[in-house]
Amino acid sequence: MAEAHQAVAFQFTITPEGIDLQLSYQALNQIYLSGVRSWKKRVSRMRNRVIKGVYPASPSSWLFVVIAILATMYMRSDPSMGLIAKIQHLHVSLGAQGQTMVSALLFSTLLWLSLILALRFCLKLLLSYHQWMFEQHGRISNTTKVWVTLVRLLSGRKPLLYSYQTSLPHLPVPGIKDTLSRYLESVRPLLTDVEFKRMTELGNQFESTLGNRLQRYLKLKALWATNYVSDWWEEYIYLRSRSPIMVNSNYYGMDFLYVTPTPVQAARAGNTITALLLYRRKVNREELKPSRVPGTVIPLCAAQCERMFNTTRTPGVETDVLQHWQDSEFVAVYHKGRYFRLWVYQAGRLLSPREIEYQVQRILDDTSPPQPGEEKLGALTAGDRIPWSEMRKQHFSSGINKRSLDAIERAAFFVTLDDEEQGMKGEDPAGNLDRYAKSLLHGKCYDRWFDKSFSIVIYKNGKNGLNAEHSWADAPTVAHLWEYTLATDAFQLGYTEDGHCKGEVDRMLPRPQRLLWDIPSETQVQSSLAVAQALANDVDCHIFPFVKFGKGRIKKLRISPDAFIQIALQLAYYRDRGGFCLTYEASMTRLFREGRTETVRSCSNESCAFVRALEDGETEDECRRLFRLASDRHQNLYRMAMTGAGIDRHLFCLYVVSKYLGVDSPFLKEVLAEPWRLSTSQTPVQQMELFDLKNYPDFLSLGGGFGPVSNDTLFSSFVIIHLTSIVVTNHVSQSQSDVLFCFFSLVYINVIILFLTNCLAQINVLLL
Repeated sequence: MAEAHQAVAFQFTITPEGIDLQLSYQALNQIYLSGVRSWKKRVSRMRNRVIKGVYPASPSSWLFVVIAILATMYMRSDPSMGLIAKIQHLHVSLGAQGQTMVSALLFSTLLWLSLILALRFCLKLLLSYHQWMFEQHGRISNTTKVWVTLVRLLSGRKPLLYSYQTSLPHLPVPGIKDTLSRYLESVRPLLTDVEFKRMTELGNQFESTLGNRLQRYLKLKALWATNYVSDWWEEYIYLRSRSPIMVNSNYYGMDFLYVTPTPVQAARAGNTITALLLYRRKVNREELKPSRVPGTVIPLCAAQCERMFNTTRTPGVETDVLQHWQDSEFVAVYHKGRYFRLWVYQAGRLLSPREIEYQVQRILDDTSPPQPGEEKLGALTAGDRIPWSEMRKQHFSSGINKRSLDAIERAAFFVTLDDEEQGMKGEDPAGNLDRYAKSLLHGKCYDRWFDKSFSIVIYKNGKNGLNAEHSWADAPTVAHLWEYTLATDAFQLGYTEDGHCKGEVDRMLPRPQRLLWDIPSETQVQSSLAVAQALANDVDCHIFPFVKFGKGRIKKLRISPDAFIQIALQLAYYRDRGGFCLTYEASMTRLFREGRTETVRSCSNESCAFVRALEDGETEDECRRLFRLASDRHQNLYRMAMTGAGIDRHLFCLYVVSKYLGVDSPFLKEVLAEPWRLSTSQTPVQQMELFDLKNYPDFLSLGGGFGPVSNDTLFSSFVIIHLTSIVVTNHVSQSQSDVLFCFFSLVYINVIILFLTNCLAQINVLLL
C-alpha cells in the first residue's frame, strides 16, 4: 500500500512531549497542483458559459454597443428616446456626469441583451425551416438560398460545442391524423386486405375516442419540456428495462480493419487512453466543433456529449439511474480477474502516452492472483438488473466494497486488458472477424463493466475496440469519439520504430492501485454469469467487406447509398423468406434540442413493388423505374423522420400518456407489440478529414454493431466508405428456440449474406 502512504499530506503522532507533526511536501505540492487544475477548469467553464450565453453575439459586442450609444449621445442625440433620462433619476447619489454615464451603460447593456435575444430567436426560426431537405439536389429554391445566407450570417462567429443548444427548435408533436395515416401506409404491404381493414378501423376508433385526449396531454408536455420524447425514451426504453443490457442494449465499435498501429498491448493502451482523455479535454473546454448535417451549416444537438465521460448506469429494483460526475483523474482497469485504479494525472498534468504505457505495463506484469469473488465480478453488470441491484444494496453499500465500486463507477471510463488476440489476420479472416465482433459485444460476460458509459478493450496483439452503454447516447455520438480516438492514435500520437509510445517516463510515478474486495458469496455472481453466457451463446455474428463497389459508384447513379442498401436488404429478405417484414432503420432527430432517434419504416409499398417486379421477371426499364420510385420514397421517409414527422416516437409517447392516465388502447397496444424482424442501422463516417485514406487506404475502421432487438431478429449494421469503395456489413441474429436455433443462427446468416451480396451486384447492373 505504498501508493496510499504517498497520498497522505501529513501525519502526526502524540508523544509525552506533545504532537509531532510530519508534513509531506511532495504530497502537499500534489494537492496544490490538483487544486490549480480544478480552478482552471472552473474558470474555463465560467468563461464558456458567458460565451454560450450571448451566442450568436460575442462578449466583445457589448463594448461595441456601449461605444455606439456614447458616440450618439456625444453628438447631442438621444438613441434611447428618453429612457436614459428616466434611468438617471434612479442614481441620486451620483453627480450629473456620473448619472449620465451609468445610465448610458445600463441602457447599452439592456439594448445588447435585447439584441442577443432577438438574434437567438431569429436563428431558432431559421433552424426550424426544414424544406431544404426535401428539395432535389441541384434544384435549390430561392427561398432556401436566402435561408442558407441568413443562417451563415448568424453562424459566422466560431461557435463552441454547445453554442447552438438554446437556438435549436423543440421537437414538434405531429398531428394525430397524420401519424395514423402514415402508420397505416407503412403496414399496408405487410397485411392482407382483411387485416388492413381491421387495423384501419382500430385506428379510426382510436382517433375519434381516446387519441385526441392523449394528444392534448402530449402537446401540453411539449410546451413545458425541452423535448417531449427524449426523457420518456431514456427512462422506459433503456433505464426501466430489467433484462441484461449486455447484447440487448449495449453496442460496440471496432478497430482498423487491415492494420494494427502497434503489436504492443501496453503501448496501444497508452495511446488509446491518451486520445480519449484529449477528447474529454476538448469536450470540457467545448473546443469541439458542433456536429452538423453533412455538407451543410445546419447544427445538430450536442446534449449527448455531456455524459460521455465519468458516467455510469447504476441498477435499481424498478429503474436504473444514470450518475455523472464533473471530473475524474483516473480510469478503472481490468486484467486477468483483477481491478486497478490507474491515475492518469500527476501534479495537475495529464500523463504522457509513454507514462501511461509504463503504468499499464506494470499492471500486465503484476502476477498477484484475483481475490475471492473478484475475477467474475463484472458478470453482475451483464445479467438481469434486479439481482444486481439487490446484490449492490446488500454487499456494496458500505466498507471496502463500496470504495472499490466507487473507484470503478467514478472513473473516466473502463479499460479491459484482454489476454486474447483478435482481428482479421490469420488463416481464417472471416471467422476471425466474427469472433472479434462477438468479443466486443459481450466478451467473456465478466471481463467488461457494461454499466460504464463506455469501456475500451485492448487485446494482447494490440487490437482494440469499444463497448458502449446505450441509455446516455446513441451510436453517432460514440462513433464521433471513436473516430477521433483512432485518428489521434495512429496519425497524431504515433509510435516509435519498436512499437512503443513516444515521450519520456517519470519512473517515480506511484504504482496503479489494486482495488480490494470482500465478497462473502459468489452465488449471485455465478447466477448472473449463467444468464449472460446463455444470452451470449444465443447470438451469432457475421461480418464481411463488400469490395465490388461502394458509395462513389452508387452516387454516380444518382441514388442514395442508404436507400440502395435498404432496398437490397428487402430483396435479400424476400428471396430468403418469400415475403416482407416490419423493418426498422434508425434515424436521428438531433436537428431538435435534446433529439435522439426516430424509426424509418424501410419496408414500403414502393420497395415491395420493385422486389416483386424484379422477381416476376418484369422488363429492366420497368424495374429501374420502380427502383427509383422506391429510392425516392425511402429518402422521403428518412427526411420526414429527421424533421419530426415520424411515426413510432409519437405513438410511443401517446402510449406512455395512456398508461399515466390508466386507460387502455387496443390500437396502441397492438402497434407497440408488433415485432421488428429486420433491424438495420448505418454508421456513417463523420470526420473523414481525420483519415488520409488516399495515402493510407488501409486505415479503415469497421464501424460497429448492435445486438438483436428480439428473439428472432436479423440485425444489419453497415458503414459505406467513399474513397475505397468498400461496404462493410454486420449481421447478428438470435435463435428463438432450440428447434429454430440452427436455422436462425447458422443457415439464415449465411443465406442472407449470400442473397445480399448478389442483390447489391444485381441492382448495380440493373441501374447501369
